[in-house]
Amino acid sequence: MASYRYDVEILHLLVSPSHAYFGRSRDGAADVPTSDADQVEVVAGKGIVGDRFFGKAAHMDAAVTVFAVEALDAIAAELGVGAFDPLLTRRNVIVRGAHLPPLVGQEFALESGGDSVILRGGRPAHPCAWMDRMLAPGAHAAMRGRGGVRCQPLTGGMLHRGPAVLVSPVELDPAQAGVPTVLRPSRLP
Repeated sequence: MASYRYDVEILHLLVSPSHAYFGRSRDGAADVPTSDADQVEVVAGKGIVGDRFFGKAAHMDAAVTVFAVEALDAIAAELGVGAFDPLLTRRNVIVRGAHLPPLVGQEFALESGGDSVILRGGRPAHPCAWMDRMLAPGAHAAMRGRGGVRCQPLTGGMLHRGPAVLVSPVELDPAQAGVPTVLRPSRLP
C-alpha cells in the first residue's frame, strides 16, 4: 500500500473539559475554560486527555476532530469578513497544509515532535448552527463539507504544536484544503 507524506503545521491543539455551545445561541456560549496546548496526550480508543469527549462511549469513533485552517480562511473570504479565530470552531487539532475530506474512512498518522499518533477518519465534522453566532452569519452553511474530520485514535501518543507530517494512504491535494467537498456516505469497517 502506498503512503504519502505531507509537511503540515499543527497550529492549535484545543482541549476543553466541557461543551460551550449548547442550548440556544441567542443565550450565548457557556464560559468554558479551554486550553490551546503546546502538546496533548492522545489515548488509543479514548481521545485527548482532559477533553470533553475523552472516553465517552458515544464518541469513541469520533473523539478527535482534525480541521484545516485553509477551510476557515476560505469561508471568511467567501463571507467577506476578516480572519476567524480557529479556536471558535471547537476543533481539537487545527492544521495548515492538508486537504482532509479524503481521509474519511482512512487510517492516517500525524507525526510531530518525534511522536506519531495513528487516527482513523470516521466521519465528516459537520458544523453546528452556533457557527453563525460565533464566526459570522452564513458560516454554518459555508462550513458544510469542510468542517474537518472526526477521528478515532488507534494509537496513543503525544501531538505537538508546530511542524508535523501527515502520513496518508491516499493522495491529498493541499491546494484543495479550503475547497468544499461533496462527501458521500460510505461503509466503514
